[in-house]
Amino acid sequence: MTRSSDRSSPASGDRSRWSVFLRALFWLTLLAVLTLAILPHPPYWPNELSDKVQHFVAFLCLMLLGSAAYPHLSLVKLALGLAVFGALIEIIQAVPALRRDSDWLDWVVDVAAALCVLLALLVWRRLRGKA
Repeated sequence: MTRSSDRSSPASGDRSRWSVFLRALFWLTLLAVLTLAILPHPPYWPNELSDKVQHFVAFLCLMLLGSAAYPHLSLVKLALGLAVFGALIEIIQAVPALRRDSDWLDWVVDVAAALCVLLALLVWRRLRGKA
């Protein structure tokens, strides 16, 4: 007879697969954001949203995905990491050969999006009693 701690439950396997999926999705999204940010001629979309809205949506998604993929990571550390990532994007866009415009306001929007999610998640956790 084996002890129950020796066996892994199917639910833990499902959680593990879900965790791997979320982490892969986070890193693929981060790579896609970086790629789109440094392409010399990013793709044109009909009825394209403004640059600031695109930044906000990208970093909102990254913060949500990051918090789901790494639930034990401090939300503040995740937000700081994304703030550094946003700053690196603006530094890379300042390279003349890329023919991109570096704008510090884009970074401010990146940080604002991360902070919005951070605050929303902190409130949500507090309401659920997990703070």
